Amino acid sequence: MFFQLYGRSLHPELFQVYESRTIDRGNYQAHIQITSDGHLVTWRHQGLTLTELAVSAEHPLPEKRRLISHRMKGQRTERMQCRGGIRYEVSIQLETVDPQVFWNFQLELAEGGKQQGLFHTFHSQSRIALGAVSSLHVETRSRSMLVQSFHTFPEDYAIVKSQSIFQLP
Repeated sequence: MFFQLYGRSLHPELFQVYESRTIDRGNYQAHIQITSDGHLVTWRHQGLTLTELAVSAEHPLPEKRRLISHRMKGQRTERMQCRGGIRYEVSIQLETVDPQVFWNFQLELAEGGKQQGLFHTFHSQSRIALGAVSSLHVETRSRSMLVQSFHTFPEDYAIVKSQSIFQLP
């Protein structure tokens, strides 16, 4: 998987969307989606657009106005100051865990994720009973928005976690 940030919106037809939510706080607007690859967040404030996505390495995407692009590996934090004093910060982590820890986390996520925000369970690609899970939790304030995401990969016992903050000056 790759984690990317663009200084523009991306065409919706590039993604297969399973869950979606729109937020309008007056000072900013956001469109949050769970996609077939991960997630997509498009955040707007006074003509500035930031688009964050977690996506498969095989997913073809444009390079124009790409601000951040990292293969998900280990843990990483990025900070960016945008025009008008807008700040963006993200922490991403790819963690491979023991099977028992993975399944406990997956079940907790499945039980709690449905009540806390956007949630989607994917069909299992094998004999594993429960397919991958994606969960996004969003907290909004008048001058900031926090997005926490979790994406699980049962075949590899892997969990991708991210926490992003979009903040007005």
